[in-house]
Amino acid sequence: MTHYDLIVAGGGFSGVGAALAAARNGLKVLLIERGNCLGGAAAVGLINPFMPYWTPLNGKNDSSRKKLSAGIFKEISDNLAKAGALASNDMTFDEEYLKLLLNRMMKQAGVNLLYHSYVTDAEINDGKINFITVANKSGNTKFTADYYIDSTGDGDVATICGFPFMLGREKDGLSQPMTLCFRLAGVDREGFNNIRPSINPLYKEFREQGKIKNIREDVLIFNTMKDDILHFNSTRIVKKNPVDAFDITDAEIDAREQVHELVAFLKDNFECFKNAHLIMTAPQIGVRESRKIEGEYLLTADDLKECIKFDDAIAAGNYDIDIHNPEGSGTFHYYFPDGEYYTIPYRSLIPKGSKNLLTAGRCISATHEAQASIRIIPIVCCIGEAAGTAVAVAFKNKTELKSADINEIQEILRKNGAFLGI
Repeated sequence: MTHYDLIVAGGGFSGVGAALAAARNGLKVLLIERGNCLGGAAAVGLINPFMPYWTPLNGKNDSSRKKLSAGIFKEISDNLAKAGALASNDMTFDEEYLKLLLNRMMKQAGVNLLYHSYVTDAEINDGKINFITVANKSGNTKFTADYYIDSTGDGDVATICGFPFMLGREKDGLSQPMTLCFRLAGVDREGFNNIRPSINPLYKEFREQGKIKNIREDVLIFNTMKDDILHFNSTRIVKKNPVDAFDITDAEIDAREQVHELVAFLKDNFECFKNAHLIMTAPQIGVRESRKIEGEYLLTADDLKECIKFDDAIAAGNYDIDIHNPEGSGTFHYYFPDGEYYTIPYRSLIPKGSKNLLTAGRCISATHEAQASIRIIPIVCCIGEAAGTAVAVAFKNKTELKSADINEIQEILRKNGAFLGI
């Protein structure tokens, strides 16, 4: 069996942050990804733009702001900007260049990549993973490592290893809705800008008349890097289990119907969309929430609202608690005061009882409400960077991850400009 210092499962932003941080600290790293590229939700889920990752310091009209997600995420953003692949709002990006950029960053850091691969099994004794089994075109292959990071989003590795988890919200297990994003080209942008305020009132009217089956309350539209192309995050699939293969299949099928329903609605009712055409749907449906591991600390909405600064904090954020109704229409928001932010404790990355496994990304130990804020791309990238840094510290000191020196972890994150929330 091939041995690595660290194996990271999942090549989204949290996995990218973890793999780069560990490799740059001298570890031999393998990054396993089920798709054909890095970037996770941003690449295969077509999730764009980045959500706000800063807090205003002197009011919303003041240009001064404190960025809360930096480090490797800032490096990625800066490189996108240099290539003309990031809009001036620091949020809208070109995901095709992102895929190329992340490949290059991994190659430069010496990270070993393995695409089109799934972790399907593991041998674990007394909380320590001895090896994992990976399935791909080569068959089933076993790999060993000193440490592992689960950045699959769904907590797949932790689940395979038998560590406890929560699914969806606490009262009924329902997760936030899944969404299939899509894009329209050939849009008359000047015309669109003029009629944009009239889209949602007509959409609501059509929904009330039964002409629209989509249960989402509005049509959510974003600009892209191209003038004639608009991005839509407007489908809504509820009451489906995002970690059940049959439910995911049904969700993809139902969401595609919603896409074409929305396209027809726009083309039939607004002149600016008359010549528009559907150019793409995301390669896979976007999942906001699924499994969340039971960790050494459960991060709660109260922790976030009280803006607690944990002693073992490893990342910060203040994105609103953004909960899309798991049962139907409506979206709940709790917004944080300007200049305030919360932190995320290292303990929430450690599955209960694990010795050499961390989780990173939206599957860390958090309640349904808390996860609704920490799940955005900039924050999970910072969580991943912290996880990779923690592994590097544990590897150097030959300790279990639970015993990794938090002061040393935080110092490295500060040195690398990765943790601006302290």
